[in-house]
Amino acid sequence: MHTKNATSCGHNTVVGCLRGLNCIKKMEGKIKYGYSTKIWKHNAPGGWYFVSLPKKLSKEIRQNLKWQEEGWGRMKAFAQIGESKWETAIWFDTKKGAYILPIKAEIRKKANLKIDQNIEMNIWV
Repeated sequence: MHTKNATSCGHNTVVGCLRGLNCIKKMEGKIKYGYSTKIWKHNAPGGWYFVSLPKKLSKEIRQNLKWQEEGWGRMKAFAQIGESKWETAIWFDTKKGAYILPIKAEIRKKANLKIDQNIEMNIWV
C-alpha cells in the first residue's frame, strides 16, 4: 500500500518544480501511498474539485501521523496524478471519515479529469 523514502519529486515542466533540490529534500522521509479514487466537486457555487482518500487509508494515516496535522485537520502532502506532482495538503473530513485532497484546475486540465472519473494517484505525507 505504501512505500517509504521518496527521493525525487518528479515534477514535470508544465506543472513546474522551481524548488529543485529543496523540493527533493522535502519529500525525503515521507511515506508514499497509492490508491484509486473518484473526482468530485463541492456543491457550493464555484465549488472546488476534490478526491477522497479511502477510509481504510485515512484511518491508517490518522492513527500514525495525526501529530502532523495543523488547524482544521490539515496535513501537508505531495500528490501525483499521472506525470504531474505538486505540493498540497489533505484535510480530515469528519462527515466523510476520510481525508480529502483538492485537485488544482491546472492539474485537472492537464490530465483532462472529469467529475466521477476513476483515477490512480499517489500521495506522500
